[in-house]
Amino acid sequence: MKITAVIWVLLGYFLQTAYGQTGQDRARLVWNSPSENAAGSMPCGGGGIGLNVWVEKGELLFYISRSGTFDENNTLLKQGRVRLKLSPNPFEGGTDFKQELVLKDGYVHISGKKGSLHTEVKLWVDVFKPIIHLEVKSNRKLLAEAGYESWRTADRPTKGKENNQNSYKWAPRGEVKTFRDSVAFNREKIIFFHKNRDSSVFDVAVKQQGLEGYVKQLFNPLKHLVFGGAMSGMDMKPGGHYRGSYAGTAYQGWTLKNTKALKAIDIRISLHTENTESMDSWNRGLEQTIIADRNQVKSFAQTKAWWNAFWERSFIDMTSSDEPLVAQVGRNYELFRYMLGCNTYGAYPTKFNGGLFTYDPILVDSSLKYTPDFRNWGGGTHTAQNQRLVYWPMLKSGDVEMMRPQFEFYKNLLQNAEQRTAVYWGHKGASFTEQLENFGLPNPAEYGWKRPEGYDKGMEYNAWLEYEWDTVLEFCLMILETENYTGQDISTYMPLIESSLTFFDAHYTYLAKQRGSKAVDGNGQLVLYPGSAAETYKMAYNASSTISALKTVLSRLVERPGISTDQRNAWEAMLKRIPPISFREFKGHPTIAPAKAWERINNTESPQLYPVFPWGIYGLGRSGLDTAINTYKYDTDVLKFRSAEGWKQDNIFAARLGLTEDAGALTLQKLKDSGRRFSAFWGPGFDWVPDHNWGGSGMIGLQEMLLQSYKDKIYLFAAWPGKWDVHFKLHAPQQTTVEAKLKDGKVVLLRVVPEIRRKDIVILLK
Repeated sequence: MKITAVIWVLLGYFLQTAYGQTGQDRARLVWNSPSENAAGSMPCGGGGIGLNVWVEKGELLFYISRSGTFDENNTLLKQGRVRLKLSPNPFEGGTDFKQELVLKDGYVHISGKKGSLHTEVKLWVDVFKPIIHLEVKSNRKLLAEAGYESWRTADRPTKGKENNQNSYKWAPRGEVKTFRDSVAFNREKIIFFHKNRDSSVFDVAVKQQGLEGYVKQLFNPLKHLVFGGAMSGMDMKPGGHYRGSYAGTAYQGWTLKNTKALKAIDIRISLHTENTESMDSWNRGLEQTIIADRNQVKSFAQTKAWWNAFWERSFIDMTSSDEPLVAQVGRNYELFRYMLGCNTYGAYPTKFNGGLFTYDPILVDSSLKYTPDFRNWGGGTHTAQNQRLVYWPMLKSGDVEMMRPQFEFYKNLLQNAEQRTAVYWGHKGASFTEQLENFGLPNPAEYGWKRPEGYDKGMEYNAWLEYEWDTVLEFCLMILETENYTGQDISTYMPLIESSLTFFDAHYTYLAKQRGSKAVDGNGQLVLYPGSAAETYKMAYNASSTISALKTVLSRLVERPGISTDQRNAWEAMLKRIPPISFREFKGHPTIAPAKAWERINNTESPQLYPVFPWGIYGLGRSGLDTAINTYKYDTDVLKFRSAEGWKQDNIFAARLGLTEDAGALTLQKLKDSGRRFSAFWGPGFDWVPDHNWGGSGMIGLQEMLLQSYKDKIYLFAAWPGKWDVHFKLHAPQQTTVEAKLKDGKVVLLRVVPEIRRKDIVILLK
């Protein structure tokens, strides 16, 4: 639930009074020269809006993205590009140029001097209202031209790899087009919007997957979706059109110009998204957004207070280190967390493949001559194995309100997931596939168009994804952990958790009865076959990752206070039906096996270590730690697959196992500067730029090096190199925060709230 804006202002004032600066100067980012192009942009955002901001050839430019702006093909369309020209121009041929991401207050500040001219620009996004503010102040009067630019001025066929931006991917059905937007002057404003056609990829997937008879019962977020907004400026009027090309993409611009020279110029972009058949309704909604912010000063104070509170609730400060790579790790952790914070109140989860901050694809890969809407692995397609890595770190950073869009995503799709289970197999439970569309069905390309006759309609005909449907249980555990960390009421999500568990019990009983007369094995336990250990060990028999998931979630449910006797009995009975984890040996060392058996290896994940993370069956303070460490050290697949790139999780495994040397080395690789001007724009890795599951896995590993918990114990510095100075504040279960400072190998500060939890602290510094 959102805290009101007024409370945020009061809270921000209190934090600044009580603590002084919250310390985001430790990660402050200042550029002293303009950028070459959009690849040299920095992020800015708030609420559910993200901007890529840069100055190029004397002009300020930024892309606009907003959560939930999916077109008919499920491409996550940008909202356009803005270009600001000032005359006289302080950024062209001048001196003392500075562009800064002011982290603690959540905005971008740009300044420049040219002779006696001194000009400052502040660009910020209202956290509580979908409004972008561009404010210019100068010591001399200026003329301004603000251009709204769109590359979607005509229908554009998308061919070949360009369809990777939508849900058709490599298997389009006929000609696929990105349809044009509507852009026009309206009095003193520029109005722009995209209105989805009646038919979309949702209808294509429903027909493909044999669900036409149930279409009225299925959630369809693409239907009648309209998104866009308006740009206006103080004392600005329409100034005509222009055309151009940027990064190989043609565009058209609509200009607003000053009616007279001014020392202060304010430009506002108001956004509105709505599922409606009526454009009158959308226009009214946009108008309400426009008039919602009559007091810009107050709005900025509220937004600033929100960001101040965001930074105070957690941090990891490593900038005092005299080792450059160590300092980079701390700075990039904070920069990436900022990007995640920009989508706190978004309509949809932060996408793993770039979030709100993708830019021109030709600047990522010179062979990809597509529009700025392009991203690899789809817009409305949510790959669960990747999404989870974006959301796990939010527990320890105390950002649980940011997890709500991801939880709501699954909650909204529950009916569709249960419907497909009932139609295909005639039993209960929610079937969530790994490559999941934002309408709850498998991605149509991954589902497969060339399917053998009679092949199970509930299955994806895909070598990587078949029988992989256990990742939803990670989000179920996140929900349970939210309750554990904060005490929040999670009752609204209990049907999701119960239905996700029911599916495994019902479906593997169903499959067993297809093969023979018995529903369970000789021990009275489920036969989890066919299964999948991540995307790697395929056609698995009793995958250890699935077993760990079921055991962990069920055990947590059984322990929840206030559950009924019938619920407890049902979950305990199911828990008894879960088979044990399997093991194997390498050179005499017992290790966790990926499964009891499998037919082939298809990817390079290490699910034999998923019982360590995320499931926590093995780890510090738990039995079997030596076996888990053996798995990390001796399993030949684990060794072969080890890496710090992209979604690789070896840094997390090492941290959870207390392997300080490996955890430190892998974290330095994972969170070092990206090689781009904005140092936390990693990738493309296995996905896209910026690679958000690269950043997410880096955050998780760094947190686990500093703080872990099991039962009532809180382990500090569990895998932390003693020579790395650090000051951190992180969250732990039971509504606990821990702030500690390590200097020259000694703990010089330890604050625990509530104080009663101090007795549970165990310092493992080596």
